[in-house]
Amino acid sequence: MSIVELIFFLMTKAQHIPKLLQLFRDYGYDGATLSKISKEVGLGKASLYHHFPGGKDEMVEAVLDYLESETEDKILQPLSSNETVLARFEKMCDGIGNIFDGGKQPCIFAVLLMGSGRDVFHKKVEMLLREWINAIALVLIAEGLDKNLAVERAENAVIMIEGALILSQGLNDLEPFERVIKQLPQQLSEDLSSSNSGVKCI
Repeated sequence: MSIVELIFFLMTKAQHIPKLLQLFRDYGYDGATLSKISKEVGLGKASLYHHFPGGKDEMVEAVLDYLESETEDKILQPLSSNETVLARFEKMCDGIGNIFDGGKQPCIFAVLLMGSGRDVFHKKVEMLLREWINAIALVLIAEGLDKNLAVERAENAVIMIEGALILSQGLNDLEPFERVIKQLPQQLSEDLSSSNSGVKCI
C-alpha cells in the first residue's frame, strides 16, 4: 500500500463522501465504476470495501444521507425559522445555491434517476424531494394559502430550480439558474401579506 493510499485508508468514511458525491454527479451511477472510483478517490478496491462493505450501492446511500443532512441544514431549517416568509425563502434559495455551487453542479437526484440505480434509490430520492416540497408548502399554508395551491406552488418551485439547473448545464451558462434563485423567493411569497409587510411569523 502506497503512502497516499494509506492516508486515504485511515481517513474516516465521512471524509470520502464529498469526493464520491462529485464522482456520481460527473459520471452517474452506471458511469462511476469501482475502477474509476478507486482511481479518483485514491483507494484500492480492498480499501473501498473496508469503508463501504456494500460496494457502490452503499456509497450512493452514504452520498444521499450526506445530501439529506445538507438539505436539512441549508434548506429545511431556514424554512422553519421565525423570520419573515420572504426572508425564509431567500435563505432557502441561498442554501440551494450553495448546494449546487451557483448552478455549476448538476442535481444528483436527476443523475441517479436516469441510470440503472433508479429502482434502488428511487424511494430515497422521492422522500428527499417530498420533504423539500412539503416544507415549502407548510410555510405557504401557515400564511393562509389553500393546501392544494400551496403544494402546487411548492412543486412548481422545485420544477423551476431543477429545470434551471438543466438549462444552465446545457447552455454552459449560469445565468438561468442565478435568475431563478433570485426571483423565486418573491414569486413564492406572492399574495402572502406577512412576507410583503415584513412581519415575522412566530
